[in-house]
This record gives sequence, structure tokens and C-alpha cells, in this order.
Amino acid sequence: MSLISMGFLMFVGIAVIGYYLIPRRFQWIWLLIFSYIYYASSGIKILFFLLFTTITTYGAGRLIEKVKKEKIKKRRVLVGCLLLNFGMLAVLKYTNFAIENVNAIFHTGISFQKLILPLGISFYTFQSMGYIIDVYWGKYEAEKNFFRFALFVSFFPQILQGPIGRFDRLAKQLYAEHSFNLQRAEYALQLILWGFFKKLVLADRAAVVVNQVFLNYTQYAGLTNIVAVLMYSIQLYMDFSGGMDVVAGVAGLFGIELEQNFKRPYFAVSITDFWHRWHITLGTWMKDYVFYPISLSKWMGKFGKWAKKVFGKKTGRVIPICVANVIVFLVVGIWHGAAWKFIAYGFYNGLIIAVSSLLTPVYKKCFEKLHLNPKSSGWRVVQIVRTFVLVNISWYFDMAVSLSAAWMMMKTTVTGFTMSTLTDGSLMTLGLDQLDYTILAAGCVVVFLISLLQERGVRIRESLGEKPLVLRWAVYGMLVFAIPMFGYVMITTGGFIYAQF
Repeated sequence: MSLISMGFLMFVGIAVIGYYLIPRRFQWIWLLIFSYIYYASSGIKILFFLLFTTITTYGAGRLIEKVKKEKIKKRRVLVGCLLLNFGMLAVLKYTNFAIENVNAIFHTGISFQKLILPLGISFYTFQSMGYIIDVYWGKYEAEKNFFRFALFVSFFPQILQGPIGRFDRLAKQLYAEHSFNLQRAEYALQLILWGFFKKLVLADRAAVVVNQVFLNYTQYAGLTNIVAVLMYSIQLYMDFSGGMDVVAGVAGLFGIELEQNFKRPYFAVSITDFWHRWHITLGTWMKDYVFYPISLSKWMGKFGKWAKKVFGKKTGRVIPICVANVIVFLVVGIWHGAAWKFIAYGFYNGLIIAVSSLLTPVYKKCFEKLHLNPKSSGWRVVQIVRTFVLVNISWYFDMAVSLSAAWMMMKTTVTGFTMSTLTDGSLMTLGLDQLDYTILAAGCVVVFLISLLQERGVRIRESLGEKPLVLRWAVYGMLVFAIPMFGYVMITTGGFIYAQF
């Protein structure tokens, strides 16, 4: 059931009405029922995978509680749970990738497997594994009620595309009793409309150019490639953040506040800052459950001592952190998909962050010698532009049909570059006409201005809520009419990109 379908809107409407009509002590049960109905609408068979993760994680949590004073047994339970769930994810998502590479290296003829890839499996697996690791660390006690835990894993607004929730922040809200609040409902509907606008008017329109160029990359070069990458930059952000707005808005209708997943990433001043703003819950998950365990491991400690002896104390102290960052982003790349292009995408980001860490002392000396102020607004603009360029280079890996296609597109972008592309009419052959480009540009300006206000501390929803009723509903009306009038929903797949994970 697509988040942008009429069926989904009707489903949410029924769920919300019933949620506030039934006795409040049963509200969490109502959410659980509707969450399973929603997930089952994609196919009854995939419920097995959701139940498998729920049962194994719940059972592991209860076992850890029973043997919490026995370190070896407790560790075995944790490792077993991680292997079962990440193992299932790996088999379903990466088996054919492994077969493809084995065939290429050893010239074998192993047949590809027909495997089901359940919607949102990466999200609910990561969320559940974060829970079991926290229980193992003693951050909180394991949930005793199986059905309450099942709701935490399956909460329907976020199950398909995140954000990746933490049990201690989300569970209390899921199980709490909520009364209907008109202002909260209005804020939630604002988010839903805004998300639909970004997805249907901007992301799906930009996707037309993206698909045309990236799927036929041998036919294009130079500035056309750059335009396609910029369009992908628009598509990806508007789709991802628009999806998060819809999800957060739907959750808000039930009185539940999800964690922020995007925070104006194109205002980032570095790749590190970008990942603090882009898919925030994935970044914090990787930091807490991958980066810190690697950084604090015994083998990394030994490696750090060796690095200090070889490279000196200052550089040697940074090198282990750089290695940990590269490993983390390789995992991020693998998480994105079973293809070498995603591994290259992760390595690219990790390498830039690692090199930036190593060159920090050099940057500092350069600023001192040139008498530049690293905190000036001018330098901040330079940093934002530089980061935006680096991010857009990474999109070649992310969107290209293969790693070799990404390299070829990068090469032809340089060798085939000519400014005449802007005036010879070739941009009008990519699937959009002048009106489409105008709508896209105007919409991006609106998003940019709103993002700029938010970056300066203006709380848009609260500010709009304080305006006169006539003005508020005029804004809502414009959004409601703009979405079907200018949206591209009828000629695209209609799904959100994140749902593919």
C-alpha cells in the first residue's frame, strides 16, 4: 500500500478515527492491529520475516535478562540473535550479488535464486538489533509484553522507510494513552501535505530527467550529465525528506513524535556535517553500534599504539578514527544495496571524511598564514558549495546502473563538457518542457527559502499556526490544489525510494 495512494489515506483516516474513539487503554492494541494489516497488504508471505525478527529479538531480550550475570551466556544470546537476523537480511539481499561475483571470478554458472525481499526489512532489522544491543549493554530492561514489543517493531508509519527508532524514545509513546489534540493534528497534516508536495511535484518531476540520462548514459555527456546529477540531488532529497514528512505527519496524528531524519543537509559545511543531517537515524545507528565498538575494540587499540609509533602521536591518534570511519561507511554503502557501486559510494564518503580528519592541522596552519577567519560567513558559503559539489559527485555512484557506468559518466562529463548544451535545446529532449523546468525551479526556491528560515531558527509550523485562520487555510488550499495540478504521480511508479530498502 503506497504512502501516496488514496487507499493509504483512507486506511490512515479509519485508523485515526478508531484510535480516538476506543478506550485509551486499548489504543496501542489498535495500532498493532492496523500495523499488521498494513504490512500484510504487501503480501501475507512477508509477514513471516517480520514475525521471525520480532520473535527472535523478543526471545533474545528475555534470555539476556535471565542470564545477565553470566557474561558468556549473555554474549552468546546476543551474537546468536544478531547472526540470525543480519544473516537472514544478508541472504535475502546479497545472495545473488555474491553469486554474480563468484561466477565472474571463477567462471562458474551458478544460477541466481528467486528470493523474496520484504519491504522495509533493513529498517525493522536495524531497529530491532539496536534494541537487543541496548538490552545487552544494560541501557534498559527487555520488554516483557510480546505484543507491545511487536508494535515497536511493526509501527506502520515508519516500518517501510524509517526513521530507525530507539526503544527508549519510541516505545513509551507507542504504549501511552493519547487524547485528540486539534493543534497537533493540524501540525501533522501540514507535514503530510508538505511531504506530498516535495515528493509528487518536485521529486517525481526531477526523476524524469534522471531516469532518461542515467538509464541511457552512453547517449549523454558533459553538461547534460551535470544537469542529471543535479536533478538526482533534487529527486533524492525531496523524495527522502518528503517521505519522512509524510511518515512523521501520520505518526503525529496518533500523538507520536518520531525522530528527525533530515535536517537541511544541503546546508552542510563538510561531508561529516552532511551525514549529521542526512538520514540522521542511520548515521547515529552506525555511530553507536558500529563506530564506537570498532574504535574501542582491543585490536583497534593495538593498531592505535602501532600508528603512534610509526606516524607520531598526533597523526597516530587520528589514523584509527579514520580507519573506523572508512569501515562504517563501507557498511553504509553495503546497506544501500547489493552492488559494487554502493560499496564505492560508501568508500568515497568514508575516504573524504578520513582525509579531512588527517588534514585538519594543515587547514589550521593555512588559515593562520593567510590570516583568514574560518568562522566568517564568506568561508561558510565556500564550505557549503564545496560540500554540495562533493555530495553530487557521490550521486554518480548512487544512481548509475553500475560502477563501470558511474566511471564512464564521470569521464564523459569532463571530456564532453560544452556550454552550448544550455542553448541548443538538448535539455528539452530529456522528458521535461519549459513549464516543467519552471515549476521545478519555483518549487526548489520555495523549499530553499523555507529551509533557510529553519536554518536560522524559525519554527515554520508554529509560525504558520499563529497566523489568522484565513491565511493558514489559504496556504493549505494552495498545497492541496498544487499537488494534483502539478504532480507527476500518474506517470511514475508512485513509490518512495526508501521503501526499496
